[in-house]
Amino acid sequence: MSLPQWLNPEVFKLLLVLFLSFLIGLQREERKVAEEGRYAFGGVRTFPLIGLIGYLIAFFSGEELLPLVIGFATVAGFLMLSYWHKLTTSANAGITSEMTGLATYLVGALVYREQFWIATAVSVASLLLLELKVGLEGLARRIASDDILTFAKFLLVTAVILPVLPDEAFTRFEINPHKTWLVVAAVSAVSYGSYVLQRLMRGRGGLVLSGVLGGMYSSTATTVALARRSRGEQDADPHLFAGSIVIASGVMYLRLIVLLGIFNRALMLALAPSFAALAALAIGAGWVWSGRAAARAAEVEQHQAPKNPLELGTAFLFALLFVAMLVATRLALESFGRGGVYLLAAAMGVSDVDPFVMGMTQAAPATTPLALAAAAILIAAAANNAVKGVYAYALGSRAAGLASLVLLLALAALGLAPLAWL
Repeated sequence: MSLPQWLNPEVFKLLLVLFLSFLIGLQREERKVAEEGRYAFGGVRTFPLIGLIGYLIAFFSGEELLPLVIGFATVAGFLMLSYWHKLTTSANAGITSEMTGLATYLVGALVYREQFWIATAVSVASLLLLELKVGLEGLARRIASDDILTFAKFLLVTAVILPVLPDEAFTRFEINPHKTWLVVAAVSAVSYGSYVLQRLMRGRGGLVLSGVLGGMYSSTATTVALARRSRGEQDADPHLFAGSIVIASGVMYLRLIVLLGIFNRALMLALAPSFAALAALAIGAGWVWSGRAAARAAEVEQHQAPKNPLELGTAFLFALLFVAMLVATRLALESFGRGGVYLLAAAMGVSDVDPFVMGMTQAAPATTPLALAAAAILIAAAANNAVKGVYAYALGSRAAGLASLVLLLALAALGLAPLAWL
């Protein structure tokens, strides 16, 4: 923020301190009016004075921090007296106003040091937190403790573990701990986003939405869950379940495009046209097939709670599988050539393909030729679709399982077609 040339810098700072602290004081004054009859600290005069005290102490102390800290402790002492008085006069005493007073003191000090953006941001954040009290308290009641724990795990995976890992390659297999965990963090972020959407949409949107969101997390797990539901819900139309299962596999290709784009742009460019076409074909076919369901069946809703994708054990297992895929791919290429890599890719289709695909993003082109890696990913995805068809047939109702098997086998066959021009 630049100062107007015609305005004295200190005058501008004083006006800014008064303006920001007055806004905070105005909000607290409104609160006092709303709670007439109860003791409340501060208003349109007190908070501007606190802001000015912070500014003046910073002005007189210059670059010294000790006077500013002593002033902060003094203001905090007065605020503690206010809170103690509040405790003696009310059984339900909050400390929000006193904490806001401390923040206002710091706003004055920040303005003196010309940290205008931070001072304004702190003031705006304080106003929002004060004004949104009812909504925030209601949100706290609606959010389950498990959701808070899940978000904490997400932060642990992405913001705590990742920054401390060394960003250099080890061994002849070019294993980089930082990039390995970055892959885990990226896959966890996509899965966590799907999990949050499923939690928000639980009980709404029906099976088709369940297939879309499940495909963002794990199309294999979604196929197994929907197949089992088709057997348990005899009144539901099998077209709806089969169509949703195929849609989940189509979304899998879109998820792979995103992950490839993050970690290996060359691989993404090689596979994106094919994957986009396969995704459009699968999602379109699934939508049309599910549209054949009876109106009553189309009302089947998603009532199964989504599974938490951020178990720490799962994250470490994914990291181990990722490293294992790097090593196995290098050994297969050295020992058996291209055929060994293709066989490994087909074998990985039995489970989730993400560890193998992410391994290919790091192996190509350092230890695996780009064309070979792209072909291996196509084979792994096609094999995974075929295996999901078998899962659906074995676990689902007869009609839904058979339709899913036929559609997914057709998708698997089409998924191998791009091999002709790679």
